[in-house]
Amino acid sequence: MRPFVAPVSHRERLLGAAAQFTAEHGWSALTMAKLAELVGVSRQTVYNEIGGKPQLAEAMILRELETFLARVDAAFSDNPTDLVRAIEAAAVNVLELARTDPLLHMVVRSSQGAESDLLPLLTTHSEALLDAAGAVIGEHVRRYDVPLDRERMQVMVDMVIRLVLSHVMQPAGEPRETAATIAWIAERVLAA
Repeated sequence: MRPFVAPVSHRERLLGAAAQFTAEHGWSALTMAKLAELVGVSRQTVYNEIGGKPQLAEAMILRELETFLARVDAAFSDNPTDLVRAIEAAAVNVLELARTDPLLHMVVRSSQGAESDLLPLLTTHSEALLDAAGAVIGEHVRRYDVPLDRERMQVMVDMVIRLVLSHVMQPAGEPRETAATIAWIAERVLAA
């Protein structure tokens, strides 16, 4: 007997196709009609599943974030007793993935040209991204015995996320070196 495999939803297929097409051809080349054609559904199905293009942009970025957060989860799982080491490993994982992620590269490249509809979702309108990352990382951090109250811990998590995101958008060095610096800063905050 074969194991049950859940079918991939229309939404997931739409987001996957949108991300791939956008990485290859740019965001401005993607229309809802083109997306419907790529997936083999009606344009109305695209609107029912996703909404308009702004909702598609946010959903696509948040879906991509899930890939990055899976790497964060792995880093925390691999370092269950050392928060600073977990932060460093998570930063390395994210920064290394950022170097090869085709959708992220398209978004960052678009910042040098006219096509910047997606860029604000990683910069000036990144609330959804920051909230999602903060929730996942905050849940991990709460499992460690740290000398900070909950409010200060949230501030530290936010600081780490923003530092990593800054280096994702504009790398300043090798991922391991950058991650070591971020971990050093987190260690200083934890020692304060």
